[in-house]
Parts: sequence; structure tokens; C-alpha cells
Amino acid sequence: MAAIGEAPVPPLKLPPARTVVVADRGEFFLRDTDPSGERNLPVVLMLHGWVGSADLNFGGLYEDLAAAGYRVIAIDHRGHGRGLRALVPFRLADCAADAAGVIRTLGLNKVIVFGYSMGGAIAQLVARDHPDVVAGMVLSGTCQHWQDEELRRTWKAMPFVGLGLAVAPGRGWRVALKRAGLSSGPGVAWLRSEMMRHSARDIAEAGRELGRFDSRPWLKPQPFPTAVVLTSQDDAVPPAKQHELIAALQAEVFDAPVRHLEVGAMAGAASAARYNPMLLAALESVRSAGALTDASGSLSAT
Repeated sequence: MAAIGEAPVPPLKLPPARTVVVADRGEFFLRDTDPSGERNLPVVLMLHGWVGSADLNFGGLYEDLAAAGYRVIAIDHRGHGRGLRALVPFRLADCAADAAGVIRTLGLNKVIVFGYSMGGAIAQLVARDHPDVVAGMVLSGTCQHWQDEELRRTWKAMPFVGLGLAVAPGRGWRVALKRAGLSSGPGVAWLRSEMMRHSARDIAEAGRELGRFDSRPWLKPQPFPTAVVLTSQDDAVPPAKQHELIAALQAEVFDAPVRHLEVGAMAGAASAARYNPMLLAALESVRSAGALTDASGSLSAT
């Protein structure tokens, strides 16, 4: 029996879970705040970050977005959380194709794509490779590349990280959470339990993929509305790199004074009060700038 406080119970109410089978790709785990689609709400597709999952990154956002009148669809990426365990190496481009495939399989037209951290890189690839599913894009806590010299040593160490997590996942995630200041308190057992769902191989390869990602040669202003929620106190993705992304996209900016880990299920009320309204403002800006709700419940460009 787990000790008191150690039961992996979600600290927040989570939307309904569902799986969607995409032909020739696999079965994908989603959170969907309106699975019937009968309410014809504007749709936001949420793409989470590295070492996260839909719930870990967005557990503190679902309720506010649903209350604002959006249908939220959040996918677990390959090897993360309950995501697909593919038989091929992890690739960001495959995650983008997965996300686009889910939208097409659900019979939606065009949606607002929201990408946080690694999810921001995936969102850029969705916009490049699958523009048919995109009515607008909001990025946050992300950039065009992670190829700075000080980061290269981190990416080179990824095989050893994967080995350590494969051999002793419980201890590895416990140490990682402690370093992030999350060693105790309500919800930490759930957080550890969720992180142990990850595939060690895919987490390591995803880190190496981030080290290879570089959208500078091809990212440009998009034919649909774009916005960036600037995490202006970010200690993982420097604000200067985020400003480079903003300039490349010529995107509207919404300043949220939070650190990188102050977005998500464990962020706390104070950081949520600084971040969530900025995300809602960015979504509303994108939605009103050039998109309308159609009969399928998706967003289509005007």
C-alpha cells in the first residue's frame, strides 16, 4: 500500500481521455474537452514539451481554455506519457505528421496550433509540412534552434541520460524532480508516476532531435495569424532567442513573466495567473484576426 500522500492521484480535474487511430501511423492518446464535437467550438490543438506530456504541460490550462469557449485537443507525443511507442527513432517531423493526422482523422478542418517548448518546434513543422490543418499558430517558451555551444554538450550526453533512465527510472526521475524543486508536496507522486510512463529511449532521442532542429533557414511570416506568448523570465529558453523567433514570424507578442517550469499542472496559482490570461489573449487575437468557426467545430481561415 502506498504511503499517505504517495498515491499518484492527479492534482487537477482532467478532461476526458480518448484514443484515435490514424491510418498508417498508429494509435494516439488525447485529452479532448468536447469529444462529441457537437458544440461547434473553435479548436486548439496543444503540443507539449520535451519530458512532458499533455497533462504535465497543460493540466493547469485545460479548464481556463474550455471556460473561454475553446475545444481543447492535447496529444501525447511519441515516447512521452501515453504516447505512441513507435518502432522507429523519434523524429520531430513524425510528431508533426502525427498531430496533423489526428486532426484529419477527427474530421476537423483547420485549427489553432499551440506549441510549448519542444511542442513549439513541432508546431513550426506542422505549419511547414501540413498547412492544410492550420488556421493560426501560437508558440510559447520556444525558439528556432537549440544549437548554442553550451547546449551541444547537453545533447551529446543524451545516450547516457537514456541509459540511466532505462536502468533506474524511478531514481532518475526522482533526482530530476528534486533538482527542479519538486521533491515533495501535493501532486508530486502523480508527477513522478506520469514521468515514469516515458520511454527512456525516446526521451533521449528527442533531446538529440532538439539539438538538430533549426528552423532559421525556412521559418518566415505565415499566411495565417500567429502570436507568441513570451515567457520573459524563462531560465531554459532565453527571452533573446524567443525574440528572434518573434522577429522571424513577425508575430504579435504577449508577455507572460514566468519561468519555463511555471507552466503546467504543477505551476501553482500565482504563475497560472500570470500565464493563462496571456495565452487566452494570444488565442483570441489569432482567432479574431482571420479565423471563424465552421460547422465541423474547427477553425477555417477567412
